[in-house]
Amino acid sequence: MRIKLKPVSEQVMVITGASSGIGLATAKAAAKAGAKVVLASRNAEALFEIEQDIRAVGGEARHVPTDVTSRQEIEALASAALDLYGTFDTWVNDAGVGIFGKLSEIADEDHRLLFDTNFWGLVNGSLVAARHLKELGGGAIVNLGSVVADIGFPVQGMYSASKHAVKGFTDALRMELQEDGAPITVSLIKPAAIDTPFTVHARNYLDGKPALPPPVYTPEDVAAAILHAASHGRRDYFVGGAGKLMSGLNKLLPEIVDWFGSNIVTNQSRADEPSGRDDSGALYETAGGGKTRGDTDRSARPSVYTAASVNPVLTGAAIAAVGIGVVSLLTRSNRS
Repeated sequence: MRIKLKPVSEQVMVITGASSGIGLATAKAAAKAGAKVVLASRNAEALFEIEQDIRAVGGEARHVPTDVTSRQEIEALASAALDLYGTFDTWVNDAGVGIFGKLSEIADEDHRLLFDTNFWGLVNGSLVAARHLKELGGGAIVNLGSVVADIGFPVQGMYSASKHAVKGFTDALRMELQEDGAPITVSLIKPAAIDTPFTVHARNYLDGKPALPPPVYTPEDVAAAILHAASHGRRDYFVGGAGKLMSGLNKLLPEIVDWFGSNIVTNQSRADEPSGRDDSGALYETAGGGKTRGDTDRSARPSVYTAASVNPVLTGAAIAAVGIGVVSLLTRSNRS
């Protein structure tokens, strides 16, 4: 069944995790494109300021403080969107938290809360959104996964596990909605390393400041993929040619990816400086908001691959970008 989605300019879009990083970049891009945006996260103060900023430049936004781990609060978010605008067309599940540290060193309660947020929060949002979208005549669900939905990263082990779970759930939900004949698309976004406040907000067990393995891409790249999913509904989107490369390599030569992870990624995930902050991050409490970019010392680059993948005219450039990624990865491996 072919599902027709509205242009972003005609949509009402609900976005969780909208107070910083990818969620904030998506909210800004959606509002700029003409969408009405419902902003959700735990950080009420940041959401209020973001709403005012969007409205100040002519956009339309409202905020609803929400803890995605609570099904009741997700239900309230959906009701608020319907009360505000009478409908919604796309639901973006972006809320997430991170932990840096070896699996054996991390407290069980931290592991469980990460899963409550990254997995069960997304499940809550997806199921509530699907029920309403069936009644509203259709729309799009966009779930934020990661390249680590396909591979595992050391010192981000439970984060990787949560994204594996997100992928499995998202694929199963898509099939069930297709079986029901529901006019709802379900897309999974798989970003590589993105320059957001992720490392600042993550709980840190390392002996230094956490870092993202290069190459690092911009949050605006992810926002572009999300908006494309909202209006086109493609199944999967990789953000960053390096992520596409690593996922493909893991299917063909998993031993190489294991070697790369154990010998290179661990070192790349730790900066050569003390963290200099409260290492509890935003796992239990909100920790700042209003920023799309993080404090990485690795300069973010726009993804040629992602730009090409959402623009068929540039498909050749996407292929070239992946080829460049192969060369870059092999060069870094040889140097290491």
